[in-house]
Amino acid sequence: MVHAFIMVKTAAGKSEDLLADIRDFERATDAHIVAGTYDIIVEVDAEEVYDILETVSSNIQGLEGVTETKTYIAMD
Repeated sequence: MVHAFIMVKTAAGKSEDLLADIRDFERATDAHIVAGTYDIIVEVDAEEVYDILETVSSNIQGLEGVTETKTYIAMD
């Protein structure tokens, strides 16, 4: 099992709407609006690293209002 944290920057005023969409993704186990450099942090679980990358590139980055993502794969 692969666990990852995906940091998401959003366009102004889009965080709340995007949070609901992101929480609906099958691999998203948790998601929160946060203060700081990024607007949303998403926790994702998948069988393979490829599945994490697919979730980021096909799902999250495809949402209107997402301006940037950064993915951190947990090493433990």
